[in-house]
Amino acid sequence: MKKITEIPIIIPSLEPDERLLDFLSELKEANLDDIILVNDGSCDSYDEYFDIAQEKYGCTILRHAVNLGKGRALKTAFNYVLNRNAEAGIKLIGCITADSDGQHTPEAVQKCIAALYKQPDHLILGCRNFDDAGVPWKSQFGNKLTCLMFKIFVGLSVTDTQTGLRAIPEKFMREQLKTDGERFEYETNMLIEAKKMNVRITEIPIETIYDSKENHVTHFDPVKDSIKIYKIFGKFIFSSLSSSIIDLILFSLFVWLFKPFTIHYIIAATVLARVLSAFYNYQVNHSLVFESNVSHKKSAVKYFILAVTQMCCSALLVNGLFTLLHINETLIKVVVDSCLFFVSFFIQRECVYKNK
Repeated sequence: MKKITEIPIIIPSLEPDERLLDFLSELKEANLDDIILVNDGSCDSYDEYFDIAQEKYGCTILRHAVNLGKGRALKTAFNYVLNRNAEAGIKLIGCITADSDGQHTPEAVQKCIAALYKQPDHLILGCRNFDDAGVPWKSQFGNKLTCLMFKIFVGLSVTDTQTGLRAIPEKFMREQLKTDGERFEYETNMLIEAKKMNVRITEIPIETIYDSKENHVTHFDPVKDSIKIYKIFGKFIFSSLSSSIIDLILFSLFVWLFKPFTIHYIIAATVLARVLSAFYNYQVNHSLVFESNVSHKKSAVKYFILAVTQMCCSALLVNGLFTLLHINETLIKVVVDSCLFFVSFFIQRECVYKNK
């Protein structure tokens, strides 16, 4: 009978090489032998690696008939482990996920296990130091850019967004079965879900291991998969741009309508344009952008206060700058509202729509 533990190790693998077997050997030497290995649709020529993993190292092998992606492989393993431990009557604290390409060590895995035992409701990330010598510049740039985007758009500050070494608590594992993403974007979505669900994240420093450019093989496509990852930020940008365009069109229209009749046409145009665009923006932000579970009664009041405040700031600043500079009103409004948008976005994310 295969060993069943409170914290099994899950390794998704597509067309592995000797590095997988070396990693399994090191795990066994460290008495880490409850391993769930997912064959994510590898060609038949790779069967020998999975056979050795099963026969020599006692791994449980789960198979996809075709390649479905890392995200799907993790979900397959999560579902298996949750059912397996429940049927065996063995408490499941959570699981460890690790990569099969030699970037993780048993010592790093043990650090994450210890951290999960200590903080069983935290998502534990084994974080690499991308400033170390030997880290490929593409990895450095890609990770730092993604971390910056996370901080700006999600309000989450992490140092390694794409680490495959994670300790995931049991309750959060269940929720991750419903999280979108089938490939590498799934790990990014997992962090966003942690933010939404108020799951605390703990970072554990781990050794940074990279092969040379000649030997290092990865199934992460830096172009194709980065597009998939950054697509999740598209809804943030869509809401702001579409609302701004609607507001700008209405503002320009109302300026043209009101200018012959009142000297306060800028303020009047700003107010009317903002009321109409704000209603649209509220609906999109609540349902699409922040996917808020806060009641409309509470979020609408907060949004109304924010919108009125932002509207007043916009009207006063545009009017004041126009009086001072005497340049095109619409151009001034573009600059002013661009600045106010970033302030508004942070307030909406952290106050108006923040999930319970």
